[in-house]
Amino acid sequence: MSAPQAPLKASPEIITLGCRLNTLESEVMRDELAKAGIVDAIIINTCAVTGEAERQARQTIRRLKRERPDARIIVTGCAAQLDPAKFAAMAEVDRVVGNADKLDAATLLGEGDILVSDIHQVRETAGHLVSGIEGRTRAFVMVQQGCDNSCTFCIIPAARGPNRAAPIDQITRQVAKLVAAGHNEVVLTGVDIAAYGADLGLCGENGTGLTAVIRNVLAAAPQLKRLRLSSLDPARLDDDFFRLLADEPRLMAHLHLSLQAADDMVLTRMKRRHRVADIETLMARARAARPDVVFGADLIAGFPTETDDLFATTLTNISRWDVQYLHVFPYSARPGTPAARMPQVPGDVAKARAKHLRDAGDAALARHLQNLVGTVQPVLLEKPNFGRTESFAEVTLSGDGEPGTIIDVRLTGSDATTLTGEYFFRAAE
Repeated sequence: MSAPQAPLKASPEIITLGCRLNTLESEVMRDELAKAGIVDAIIINTCAVTGEAERQARQTIRRLKRERPDARIIVTGCAAQLDPAKFAAMAEVDRVVGNADKLDAATLLGEGDILVSDIHQVRETAGHLVSGIEGRTRAFVMVQQGCDNSCTFCIIPAARGPNRAAPIDQITRQVAKLVAAGHNEVVLTGVDIAAYGADLGLCGENGTGLTAVIRNVLAAAPQLKRLRLSSLDPARLDDDFFRLLADEPRLMAHLHLSLQAADDMVLTRMKRRHRVADIETLMARARAARPDVVFGADLIAGFPTETDDLFATTLTNISRWDVQYLHVFPYSARPGTPAARMPQVPGDVAKARAKHLRDAGDAALARHLQNLVGTVQPVLLEKPNFGRTESFAEVTLSGDGEPGTIIDVRLTGSDATTLTGEYFFRAAE
């Protein structure tokens, strides 16, 4: 199968900030604008998960205007959805477009300063199909949008709207198209993918419709080598999910969990639906299903009211659980959320705690990589001499290969963050 080909058409400049869903939506925008023959705009697809993300967006806008003073700058994404007036007031910005309107070229580049619809009234996901992800060997497929949870720290439901599922046949068609274009790995993404199908009646109190999506995708795309999942809500993974994890080797044993904390008091104040015992049970079941499973986790350091002792519990548990891939954010108050009204932890304390968590993650990753040294692993090449294992470990190769292909690699060493390897040729049977 051939490697994914770069688009032949010129395309508008799109700056993507934030999550994988934003990455996918940027590609949809790129595709729609190219179809319309529009290549002279700069679109900034913003993130709002933290105050720092918004600051970076404003900094990016100012830098781009300095570099290209004649360019038309359009701001969209979550930060634009939440506070369009703030971005419209920037002298560098020509137009602000909300999340519900950004995937259509005509509305994205229309007239007027602001177009932001009521995201809470949206009941459909976008039906766009993209032929590939520019510059990437992994392709992302959106399976749902929005979130119905009410975590006390989170502003994303206000930016993305209610949970709503993409039709399974739309998802399977998109995956088949991406595989036909040469992608060997697909990532299912969304805001809360483990809640897939709740709006369609596919989820019980503890169940999930996500397994139906996974089974249909794998059946519809038999040539797909790897199916990976983006962040998962631990409270949504049911018995069927673990059976699927055990039975389907094409489903990557790399589970990134939306934990946020590992102390019961903090989890309660966050209004999360899982507790420490639930996380431990989940990890034990996953390891029983697939002994090679690795874990990632989203964590917030310095959540309001988090004492030294409460943080120590989270740090101890994360270290004990051996979580290899940590995404750690110092808490950032989002106006309009309940947590913003709680007693705050000083910023320097939150940053110090974040560092402790990252150090624990670095140590777990180093152990995982060292355990892989000496083994032969299939590696998906992202660059001629760089790729990733099924467990998402980075590998630098001694020779060059074709990006987008999966090759066997003998892993020869590790520097605690990246493996080194050499091509391994299996003898013909």
